[in-house]
Amino acid sequence: MPWDRNQMAARAAEELEDGMYVNLGIGIPTLVANYVGDKDITLQSENGMLGMGPFPFEGEEDPDLINAGKKTITELNRTSYFDSAMSFGMIRGGKIAAAILGAMEVAENGDLANWMIPGKLVKGMGGAMDLVAGVEKVVVVMDHTNKAGETKLLKACTLPLTGAGVVDRIITDLGVFDVVEGGLRIVECAPGVTEDEIRSKTEATLV
Repeated sequence: MPWDRNQMAARAAEELEDGMYVNLGIGIPTLVANYVGDKDITLQSENGMLGMGPFPFEGEEDPDLINAGKKTITELNRTSYFDSAMSFGMIRGGKIAAAILGAMEVAENGDLANWMIPGKLVKGMGGAMDLVAGVEKVVVVMDHTNKAGETKLLKACTLPLTGAGVVDRIITDLGVFDVVEGGLRIVECAPGVTEDEIRSKTEATLV
């Protein structure tokens, strides 16, 4: 049975190691904050917050505490605040170890498209282009197919790129994949998901 959004976020949290400074993108990646557990991870948000906690319990929300996706979050004892210029300085200066991002498409060579669909209104590219250029590791978390059932793991992206050859690991509802020479390598299948099912729903070359 494929992973749901929370299970995908929990699997992505397994990619994080003590001492890491990590940026979470909007969508499924924001849920990763709920699964960090006892790891000493510092979450950074490009809207100016270092040290994000998990989502608040119902009734305990503070409307002034939001992440880059405008979702209410909690602060920690060590949380610090600053303007977005300093936040992007951290990202561009290589101070952030990893980014966990959503995606519309990922190509077999690690190209990432996650910021716009031509002809559709979008809020903007956010910090994605800076993140994929400035962090050490890029992990994408997304559904394996779109709402029409079409694969999102492609031989080549059809949408405008956020970055070329920037993705290291992909986590979908069907499994975990690494970008390697010649295509994507299946690292792990979600419980009950077979390699044949993954291959039937993947255009990218699986090596």
